[in-house]
Amino acid sequence: MVEQFTLELEDMAHGGDAVGRHQGKVVFVPFGIPGESVRVAITHDRKRFAHARLLEVLSPSPQRVNPPCPYFGTCGGCQWQHISYETQLEYKRSIVRAQLQRIAAVHDTTVKPPIGMPQPWHYRNHVQFSVSHDGQLGFLAGGSHRVVPIEKCLIMHPLLEEMYQALDVDMIDLSRLTLRAGIGTGDQMLIFEMEAGQLPELEVEIPVSCVALWPDGTAITLVGNGHIEERVAGNTFRVSPSSFFQVNIQQTERLISVVSAYLESVPDDVLIDTYCGVGVIGVAMAAQVAQVIGIENNTASIADAEVNATDHTNMTFIEGAAETVLPTLKGLAAPLVVLDPPRTGLANKALSAVVDLAPKRIVYVSCDPATLARDVGKFVASGYDLHVVQPIDMFPQTYHIECIALLLPAWQE
Repeated sequence: MVEQFTLELEDMAHGGDAVGRHQGKVVFVPFGIPGESVRVAITHDRKRFAHARLLEVLSPSPQRVNPPCPYFGTCGGCQWQHISYETQLEYKRSIVRAQLQRIAAVHDTTVKPPIGMPQPWHYRNHVQFSVSHDGQLGFLAGGSHRVVPIEKCLIMHPLLEEMYQALDVDMIDLSRLTLRAGIGTGDQMLIFEMEAGQLPELEVEIPVSCVALWPDGTAITLVGNGHIEERVAGNTFRVSPSSFFQVNIQQTERLISVVSAYLESVPDDVLIDTYCGVGVIGVAMAAQVAQVIGIENNTASIADAEVNATDHTNMTFIEGAAETVLPTLKGLAAPLVVLDPPRTGLANKALSAVVDLAPKRIVYVSCDPATLARDVGKFVASGYDLHVVQPIDMFPQTYHIECIALLLPAWQE
């Protein structure tokens, strides 16, 4: 028989689950809120912790709200629609602070209140649908490979919703369907990720570009252009189907503003834009520094970045892994370094190479507080101090949080 019991929820964990304790063991409860008394059933029991299913909220938190999405709790895309938005931001700040304390042993750094959104819905410019066994489009259930078919998503931007509602496509041989849009330009794109076999037969009633993407990264333009364009902070960027681009344009502009302020650049500075993607930060900073060197491992992103930097003669891009390229730049005098790695954070060799460059300022943009804290701890051990962290909420209604961290060399203080 599955064990059921009453639990007092005490905290919010990185990963989005509320946390309580039962018989000395930590219990993680999705869709709970700290301060609530709940009835739960154990789903996975481990030696030091357990995961439980929420059966009943006995004493609801004042911060609990009714989730507006009918798929919430089944679809794995959002974890916090049941929490008021202001409280979501408070939890995100506390999670960032807790990760820095627990992993990096940094206790006295200012973690600023997160920069939130006035309207925290309909913000995503990029979504990826999975295909169920019977050919329906949907999102994966939380912690599962099961596809939850959906008719409408409340965090998709209206340009994506327009494409989704107008779509009529044969799903044969389709593994995933990605929708992308340029919010500032109105560009729309459907990306069909194919396992093999025939190209899709499709009917779309709106002007939209369509691309087939094969497992090896080869893209075939079916309709329209092979890329979209987006405008961010007054600049236009080409974005190809397999290039990374932030999913929230409104918050990306705020992110660029914070990065620029933390860099405190002067005209003779050299900026090393590491994991530069299609060049968004580098292009935004190009007029403020003597030279921008962008490093990126994705071939499509590098090609886009070179197009996006056409108007800036002081920008250079190097294709390759950060840990391979950064050591070749040794000899630059106290450069500025921007780091925007994937969720896994920095490879040890990349972090060591950054330290060897002795930058006068490091601005680390992270989408995962745990790997940020891990890397911050290594920078601190290498002679850098963490001065401030500014969270930016790129992902409302979820537990995910973007952070911008400023690290300065201790020897300059």
